[in-house]
Amino acid sequence: MKRAVCILLMLTFQHFYSQNNFPEVPKDYTWLQTNQANLDISEVTFVNWNAGGSNSISALLNVLSELRYQDTYYKWRNSAKLRYGINKQENQRLRKTEDELELISTFGFRNDTLTNWYFSGRANFKTQFTNGYQYPNRDNEISKLMAPGYLFLGGGTEYGKNLEKFSVYMSPLTFKATFVLDADLSNAGSFGVTPAVIDAEGNIIKQGERVRTEMGVLFTNFYEKEIFENIRVRHNLSLYSDYINNFGNIDVDWEVVFDFRVNQYVKATLGSHIKYDNDIKILEETAVEDEFIENGAKVQWKQLLGVGVVVGF
Repeated sequence: MKRAVCILLMLTFQHFYSQNNFPEVPKDYTWLQTNQANLDISEVTFVNWNAGGSNSISALLNVLSELRYQDTYYKWRNSAKLRYGINKQENQRLRKTEDELELISTFGFRNDTLTNWYFSGRANFKTQFTNGYQYPNRDNEISKLMAPGYLFLGGGTEYGKNLEKFSVYMSPLTFKATFVLDADLSNAGSFGVTPAVIDAEGNIIKQGERVRTEMGVLFTNFYEKEIFENIRVRHNLSLYSDYINNFGNIDVDWEVVFDFRVNQYVKATLGSHIKYDNDIKILEETAVEDEFIENGAKVQWKQLLGVGVVVGF
């Protein structure tokens, strides 16, 4: 009796599956996990150098872990990226140069094998590990863990014959949440959240908001190619615009990196990273020592040049 019921359920499911034109579940599928850690170190030492200069040493750790699933119709890519850098110059305290944690998950489905367009959903989360400062001022933090933190959730379409090397993702409906979970930073209205309401005597009447939400359109583009032997270029672009608040004002995150591989374990890196976010206001130094004023949003640019070791595990 139980066997007959099981057979009947299987036949019913098979009929439903075929009638609704779902693609056949492939028998061959692939899970692939890759892990890579890079450590770049640079050092400068001066001894009786008449042109002058300061001794310095810096280090940058970059860890990337990826887990991918792929079959005929489905692709699911997950990645975790960690970057942390420090710098120590003569007669100065240790300073942070890099601090990033990013998690990305993208799921794609296509109807048949003739198209390279996938219906996709994507989740992206970013934050940092340690406090950030406007050096040399170390008394007032300008950023912390989850202050800010960014979450993107959306759905759209993605094109890519080989998504590991080239992809174009477009989402007409993407939810963005900006988290500022530190009381001082949220009360100050940092990173675009609504600041605290303060009376004439400086008392807080209403606390600043901890979360800012937006709904907008997201476009991303990824490209990686070996342009010459042992020289690879990687380009990653993200553009986002909020429908409600200043539509057409685009948040930009654009990174271009050249990898020069010496051998299996040694490589050099040359990179450029440009950011623009209208909600992030730049602090500028005043004539008074250790005092800063908030100015408007500006283009942020970072350049990186390093030589180090790379290890896969």
